[in-house]
Formats: sequence, C-alpha cells, structure tokens
Amino acid sequence: MTNEIIDVNFYKHIKEILATARSKAYSAVNFAMVEAYWEIGKSIVERQGGNPTAEYGTKLIEELSKQMTADFGKGFTVTNLKYMRQFYLAFPNRHALRDQLSWTHYRLILKVDDSKAREFYVEECAKANWSTRQLERQINTFSYQRLLASRNDYAVVEDTTKREPAKSPEDIIRDPYVLEFLGLEQSASFYESDLEQALIDHLQKFLLELGRGFSFVARQKHINFDGRHFYIDLVFYNYILKCFVLIDLKTGDLNHQDIGQMQMYVNYYTRELMNEGDNPPIGIVLCSDKSDAIVKYTLPECNNQIFASKYMLYIPSEEELKREIKAERKALEDNGDVQ
Repeated sequence: MTNEIIDVNFYKHIKEILATARSKAYSAVNFAMVEAYWEIGKSIVERQGGNPTAEYGTKLIEELSKQMTADFGKGFTVTNLKYMRQFYLAFPNRHALRDQLSWTHYRLILKVDDSKAREFYVEECAKANWSTRQLERQINTFSYQRLLASRNDYAVVEDTTKREPAKSPEDIIRDPYVLEFLGLEQSASFYESDLEQALIDHLQKFLLELGRGFSFVARQKHINFDGRHFYIDLVFYNYILKCFVLIDLKTGDLNHQDIGQMQMYVNYYTRELMNEGDNPPIGIVLCSDKSDAIVKYTLPECNNQIFASKYMLYIPSEEELKREIKAERKALEDNGDVQ
C-alpha cells in the first residue's frame, strides 16, 4: 500500500530536500568555526602586541592552549593556535573570508608563502568547489606558478584580487601540465594510445588539472577528408570561453608536422562544427618535450588558437619548476608576447 502512495520520484525529491538542508547546515557550521578561529587569531595578535617571539607572547599561546584544551577538548594545540594567529595576519579582512572554504582549506593555503598565490587558491577553491585533497594537489603541483608562466601579461595576472574570468585562450593554458596521477613512469616507453587511455581512466583528475570550465566531449574524434581518415585524441568544451578545446597527445618531441596537423583540426572545427555563439576552437598539442623555436616559426605571429605544452608524469621539485617557468618566460619575451 505504501509503495502505491509514495512513488520513487516523489521519495527521491524528499531525500534531496533533506540532503540539501543538511549540506547547508554543515557548511554554515564549518564557516562559523572558520570565523571563530579568525577571531581567536585576532585576539592573540592584539594581546601579544605584535611581538610573538617575546617570552610573554610564547607563554600566552602555551597557557591559552592548556586552558582551551581543558574546557573544549582537542583542537586547540599550540600549533593550531599559531595557525589561527597566522590566519588573521594572512587574511586581516574578515569580510573577505569565503564561506565555501573550511578550516582545513585555509590551513593548507596558509602553507603558501606568496600572498598572491594564496589569493589565487582561495578564489579558485571557492569557484571550483575543490575538496581539501584537490586543493592540496593543486598547491603541491604549483598550479598558480604554472598558470602564471603561460600568461602574456604578468602584471595583470599577478593581481588576483582584480582577476576577471577567462576571456582568451591564454587564460586557461598551462605549461607544463602535471600528470603524476596517471601512474606512468617518466622514463618508461609507452604509446600515445596508452597515454590517452590513462587520461580517460583518470578523467576527473585530468579535468582538475585542465582547470575550471572544462567538460569532456569525445575521444578519437573521427574526421574524413576525401577518404583520408584522421582522429583527434581528445575533445573538450570550455563553457567559460565558449569554445571547443582539441588536444593531441605526443609522447616524443614536438615537430612542425604536429603543429600543422593541429592547425588542420582547428580549421575544420572552425568551419564545420562551431555552434552559434561559440568562439573559435583552441588546439593544444601535449608533448613530452618541445622546441620553442619550432613553435614560434611554425605558427603565424597573430596566433591565438594553437598551443604547445609539455606534460610531466611526476610532481616537479620547486627548482625544476622554476627552470620550466624561466624557459617559458624567456620564450614569451623572445616572441614579444610579454607586456
């Protein structure tokens, strides 16, 4: 009798109402604690009088930790109280705190030294709804620095407080892309089809690495020109830029034929597959290594549709990343693209 009165869709709707309410309540409680920790940090700073290294400042946190642990239980260690103090100093404007971020999110971001990078991770985390694990991965793979290295206008990009949504292809391109989640060995020999399959098997993680606004469209997209068959490895759509993004995978060094082939794919999508309201498609050749000179002289000077980016199958060290960024920066300067 009950099953006849309450159908599946009706009960599903009721469950969704409750799940949404619980999620909102959980978020509200989380953010209330974030605000409380900010207030505690502010109070500590004001009581220390700006001198945390003095004996009084150190003793204050130690004694506060003992009393709060006795009254409220775990969570108020000396280390945690120091994080609260640092939290207030790093984010002095309470109204700028984002309710999408938990205390764990903010603790991870506090480990980032660069204030502009911190602002970037806060903004991206809030907009893309990153989990703490996703945020940690983005920080560990230097997502901010890699995105910065591929941009033309450093002055504009570095000011993340005034950062606008992506408006051009350069706003979403990274170089290099870090694909450590594939589990492939950097020194191992594998085919491009193996790389493609690994990316499909880890599609959610690859979408995170690509950035905001990407949705998967197709793999091995078939194109037929007068009986000659071509296959685009991966096709995505970016709803922020409103354009298709075509990706071709190369396990070896990039050559001019690879770039020319991608140009053909982009031309085809531009003329045959663009929908009304779409912007021109973007092509990315993802390769294990590249010569910036080959890229520079193969593409026209006004190019803003074809890009070549390296991929790395491991998380680079800070020193390695600095070398990559320096090389990319020099390539932009040589091309006259840096403003």
